[in-house]
Amino acid sequence: MLGHAVRLGRRPLDFLASLAAHGDLVRIKLGPMPFYVLCDPDLVHRVLVDDRTYDKGGAIFDLVRTVAGNGLATCPHDDHRQQRRLLQPAFHRDRLPEYAKVMSAEVAVMLDGWTESRELDVLATVNEFAATLATRTLFAAELDDATFEELRLCMHTVMTGMMRRMLLPWSFLNRLPTSSNRRFDRARARLRQYVAQLTSDYRRAGVDHGDLLSILLAVRDDQGQGLTDAEIHDQVFTFYLGGSETSAPALSWALYLLGRNPDIRKRLHDEVDTVLAGRIAQYDDIPNLRLTHRVIMESLRLYPPGWLFTRVTTKDAELAGRRLPAGSVVVYSPHIVHHRADLFPDPERFDPDRWGDDSVRLPRGAFTPFGSGARKCIGEDFALTEATLALASIVARWELDPLPEAHTRLSPRLSATPRSLPMSLRERTPSTIPTGVVPLPGKPAGTAVRTPGQPAGEVGSGTHRKRSRGVAGV
Repeated sequence: MLGHAVRLGRRPLDFLASLAAHGDLVRIKLGPMPFYVLCDPDLVHRVLVDDRTYDKGGAIFDLVRTVAGNGLATCPHDDHRQQRRLLQPAFHRDRLPEYAKVMSAEVAVMLDGWTESRELDVLATVNEFAATLATRTLFAAELDDATFEELRLCMHTVMTGMMRRMLLPWSFLNRLPTSSNRRFDRARARLRQYVAQLTSDYRRAGVDHGDLLSILLAVRDDQGQGLTDAEIHDQVFTFYLGGSETSAPALSWALYLLGRNPDIRKRLHDEVDTVLAGRIAQYDDIPNLRLTHRVIMESLRLYPPGWLFTRVTTKDAELAGRRLPAGSVVVYSPHIVHHRADLFPDPERFDPDRWGDDSVRLPRGAFTPFGSGARKCIGEDFALTEATLALASIVARWELDPLPEAHTRLSPRLSATPRSLPMSLRERTPSTIPTGVVPLPGKPAGTAVRTPGQPAGEVGSGTHRKRSRGVAGV
């Protein structure tokens, strides 16, 4: 009766990686429902670029829609082009420098709370950082600590509940008055209530706060019509889910993998010491953080945050010589293709240098942590910028080592995250200081000030503000 749901739930990545040995298109069952899993990069590419035939749908997207509604990431093909065009300005590359200021400020706040020899659950800490950043980017309204913590816990409850329901896709089970179902329903209702209240407050005030919610209120279509409150709600949840469920896993896995690979970590220390000298990374530093970027890319390959997606055929189709009738559910997992030895030699090895040769060209569909085609994640540049700035800033100041009890068994969430990642903290001092940067008196060597003639924005102040949650600054 359960089909492959138990194996997928217990060790999801191992189960998915084993499917490629059975062919390019593999049929599995979750409960009584058949699913067709893509194991070949060309098939992945074909499905992702043909979103008319392979539209978003299936258990995962149906569940996400119960929370995010008809947002950009979950809407069907017919709605997607208009939504993408309306929302694209919010994620234009010209906006990244302003978003990056918020990212760097939140990284500084996070690191201010770290102390020597402390045991840190990296996953929980980074999740809070990503959730805070997503909130600050979306809303310029002030959030008190109690409200912020409530929203964070609601989001955790909703994300966990959606994954559990995906693995057991029988609707009658989700309507039973169990404690988990009641928690899920309460959390979902609270999130909707909060977004509705903020939207109403923004409309009454008529003030552009410079945040994403203000942009959503300002966009107009060709007929001059703006988004309704329901449409704004759906986009807010889409961005919140994407912002908190992409960067946090990538950053957490990167720190874990560096802790397991001290030689690569030493090389990364050399890079950030030269570029940052212990300060918080800024947007202008990114071109010089080449190894940092490769570490993020390799972490995304080994542990893509979105590890399971579904599409539904809108008409009869053919894949790998198999006829799929309309309404068939097609599954693709970046993890499957990312771990193919014919595409990535020694695929289980953490090797950031595999991304260092620009002459290497992967087949289409071989690397898809952000999807592909017209529905490629609109926030890809935002997520990569966030992860790069955070990783460089952390590594510049701290060494993190996995504790013996650290384990990487996945928890039932939409993103590929373990249950916890406990690591120990050791403060470090940069080994080199770039020319033109001098240490502050009485401060560690990595704390710097700008010397005359040095471009502004390239060094931190050495002191950090206290958080005023929700102040967007963008």
